[in-house]
Amino acid sequence: MRLSPVLAGLLLALLWASQSTAAEHVDIREWQVPWSESGPRDPFVEPSGRVWFVGQRGNYVASLNPDSGEFERYELDPGTGPHNLIVDGDGADAIVWYAGNLMSHIGRLDPRTGAIKKFPMPDERARDPHTLVFDADGNIWFTVQGGNFVGYLETQTGTVTLLEVPTPRARPYGIALNSVGEPWVVAFGSNKLIRVDRDSMTLEEIELPNAGSRPRRLAITSDDNVWYVDYALGRLGRYTPTDGSFAEWDMPSGGESRPYGMAIDRNDRLWLVETGVAPNRFVGFDTAAEKFVSGTDIPSGGGSIRHMYYHGPTGQIWFGTDTNNVGRANVH
Repeated sequence: MRLSPVLAGLLLALLWASQSTAAEHVDIREWQVPWSESGPRDPFVEPSGRVWFVGQRGNYVASLNPDSGEFERYELDPGTGPHNLIVDGDGADAIVWYAGNLMSHIGRLDPRTGAIKKFPMPDERARDPHTLVFDADGNIWFTVQGGNFVGYLETQTGTVTLLEVPTPRARPYGIALNSVGEPWVVAFGSNKLIRVDRDSMTLEEIELPNAGSRPRRLAITSDDNVWYVDYALGRLGRYTPTDGSFAEWDMPSGGESRPYGMAIDRNDRLWLVETGVAPNRFVGFDTAAEKFVSGTDIPSGGGSIRHMYYHGPTGQIWFGTDTNNVGRANVH
């Protein structure tokens, strides 16, 4: 039986009430990117507050000054398809590293000069560098989704090491490091987590409880528990490495919620976005109380929010949207 919009809304509200007795509203602001339909995504914030992001369809790297609302654009080669970036340094010393997703390289951009240096993948199968993360030494771990690798770039030498995922078409996607710098990856094409042994440079695959799970992003709390969003089943999951146990929670919007973008704040609260609902919904989860505590609609609708970045000094989470915006959520 098809539910009326009013009844469906009432049921959703009751579900939220059952998940949290005090659902909080988060203040969200968005900035319209001046280059239409350019795919702004995956922002990263310098310590001083300048926000960097890529235009995946527009083939650019850009920055936003949130105080003035001014944007600055740096052109990449046509067809680069930048997917993600991370930033080393601050202000005049900032260096931007981006994933050249459609041109099989990781790029280094010096904003002072506009100079770009490319680090090509050493295996032609590693065609699509995906998501990057720094380690404590300033080197970069990254995923290669379609190519089915986890990679490591030594930023000083330019040496790239590729570790092939044993499961075919596993689609390594989101990546994060735990407190001792150990990389963890979610395999979006399978129901698996991946742990990287840095000493042996080998991969361990860990199967999720449900064969239908498709984890897309992950975050790691201060206790080194690994949290993931299950895009296919509409769940939030937790893996505890010390005892190998799992726990899962249904998302507030149910099985069609399509949780995607994910971040964690300094209080070990998780923030994730339900992209299967319109507008997208920005959701908070208290990992200590083990309950959902917040739900806020994205003002522009969002389309799909794919990756988020937490800026600790300001207590803000930044994201890009398919509606051509860069957004900010004040979470504490």
